[in-house]
Amino acid sequence: EENADLRAELARVEQATIERPRIVCLCGSTRFKSAFEEHNYLETMAGRIVLSVGFYMHASGNKHGETIGATPEQKLALDVLHKRKIDMCDEVLVLNIGGYIGESTRSEIDYAVAHNKPIRYLEPLGKPSDRKEKT
Repeated sequence: EENADLRAELARVEQATIERPRIVCLCGSTRFKSAFEEHNYLETMAGRIVLSVGFYMHASGNKHGETIGATPEQKLALDVLHKRKIDMCDEVLVLNIGGYIGESTRSEIDYAVAHNKPIRYLEPLGKPSDRKEKT
């Protein structure tokens, strides 16, 4: 009887391992900090593991952001780090607020496509407001 209980518990753990939650990586301009926070919450509450940014370089009004910035070397390292998060995820969610997709986000999308990652967009593509980031 104890062995049967142990086998049942082991089977449950193995099944849970097989059915691990989907991992989603959020991508978008860091100026949209509140959108990152909102969608981190929404994706988490939907049962997904969320990978996101840890430094909002273009956000204003927080402890780290526009007034602190990053060196060019740090910016490059952060871009590489985010691409490693894309490597780990099952899908990418692009937070293209107002249709905005900047240069860094475009490079992350290109990277995800090259690595066969499914991509969801918060807003439909092809809006007239789609524009290139100037930074």
